[in-house]
Amino acid sequence: MDWKKEWKPLALIVVGFVLCYYLPVDWLKSLERLQNALWESLYLVKWYAREHVLLCLVPAFFIAGAVGVFVSQAAVMKYLGARANKVLAYGVAAVSGSVLAVCSCTILPLFAGIYRMGAGLGPACAFLYSGPAINILAIVLTARVLGPELGIARAVGAMLFSIVIGLCMHFFFRKEEQEKIIAQAMQPEPEVARPLWQNALYFASMVGILVFANWGRPDSEIGLWHAIFAAKWPVTGAFAIALAVMLVRWFQVKWWKIACAGLPVLLLALLLPQAPQVAFVVGVIGLTFVLNTEQEEMQEWFSSSWGFAKQILPLLLIGVVIAGVLLGQPGAEGLIPSQWVANAVGGNSLGANLFASVAGAFMYFATLTEVPILEGLLGAGMGKGPALALLLAGPALSLPNMLVIRSVMGTKKTVVFVLLVMVMATISGLIFGTFWG
Repeated sequence: MDWKKEWKPLALIVVGFVLCYYLPVDWLKSLERLQNALWESLYLVKWYAREHVLLCLVPAFFIAGAVGVFVSQAAVMKYLGARANKVLAYGVAAVSGSVLAVCSCTILPLFAGIYRMGAGLGPACAFLYSGPAINILAIVLTARVLGPELGIARAVGAMLFSIVIGLCMHFFFRKEEQEKIIAQAMQPEPEVARPLWQNALYFASMVGILVFANWGRPDSEIGLWHAIFAAKWPVTGAFAIALAVMLVRWFQVKWWKIACAGLPVLLLALLLPQAPQVAFVVGVIGLTFVLNTEQEEMQEWFSSSWGFAKQILPLLLIGVVIAGVLLGQPGAEGLIPSQWVANAVGGNSLGANLFASVAGAFMYFATLTEVPILEGLLGAGMGKGPALALLLAGPALSLPNMLVIRSVMGTKKTVVFVLLVMVMATISGLIFGTFWG
């Protein structure tokens, strides 16, 4: 018998037999759990649509579209390209990603934008990891709720991860990166339409809108974080006004169009202060109208943003539904019982740390929600090593995140990136649990 030809049928038979042997018939006999899992997935996708699409993803799509139109390819390649100085490239990627402080899904349009503009694979992956992982507010909350050891370990581990993962991705795909260097060297220097400082302020205004519109409520009702939260919408409005002024002064957008788009936003903000999302949505609609009725450069900005939305948003929503069916939402269970997770991450064994990193990688964590979830798991017996592993893998990855990354840089690179995060999170958890568990 030729086993080279027969091993696949044999493997299928063995897998099928094992599935039949351990088929949880008694558990599946009751459809209540399956129904609950489906309902929880719908609740999760509803919550995701309300809390993340409008305030997180829509601004991110506009920023990503602007990167493709207004940032010269030469500038991206100078600071993040395959030929860029490694210290500069990885430093810029880690710092710029951490400044955004967004979740694993919101970072995706921005990652896709710089990657397509010519950023090297290593710096782009460092940026992809650092955005959701190096979140200053989340690190402070981790230290306050889960203890200073976990907070410090999370901060140090995330900063090192972003650089090490980027360097590893560059090393594993160095042949492709070398080809990219040769191709970039042959490209002509593009013309610069406006000075760098103008583009920097223009992007700063949009990043300000993204960051402050999504500023979460802190636990404490006093202190700096709460003061920023209390002023989040006036600050967001100030950034929006700055953006409008720049569009008129530097991008030659007609002032009366900006006024017509902005007046309803101002009225709604004053009339409905308890529902600022309404004014935000009207502002997005107004900006869309302005861009599509202006000159070619503005229309190109919207077209680029819409292209990212078409590619990314359906995959994200599908991924959120699947994650909801399997794992539920915070405080509710999906098909996989939370007690299984709690039992699997006790102690500091290799298996516990590996399971924590894999489970965290596939779960979806909105910004800051990983802290209360981990607080509950630690109370149920989770070890500190697996807790760190989940903190390092969870916020930076998710099933929706993986689906989109694959559409941007392909299956092979996505698998390597995900495995690097899982392996490094597992090792970090083992080391931390050994000395501080």
